[in-house]
Amino acid sequence: MMSGYGMAGGFGWIFMVLWWVLIVVGIVALVKWMGTSSDSGGSGRGGSKALDILNERYARGEIDDQEFQKRKRDLTQ
Repeated sequence: MMSGYGMAGGFGWIFMVLWWVLIVVGIVALVKWMGTSSDSGGSGRGGSKALDILNERYARGEIDDQEFQKRKRDLTQ
């Protein structure tokens, strides 16, 4: 009665194609996610690049404590 096509009838190939599309999309999404997580500066906390630069300038002595605190407050608001 089913002519050997199984329960999906003659449309089983559609499910196979959808399965492979889902796998490819998942791999692409994983690669993109991994790429964006490595761009966060490697600090592990997802830190802001502007705050990292500000901390470096303060550590080198380019700005004083008062200017550091003001700029940090402006960046974190």
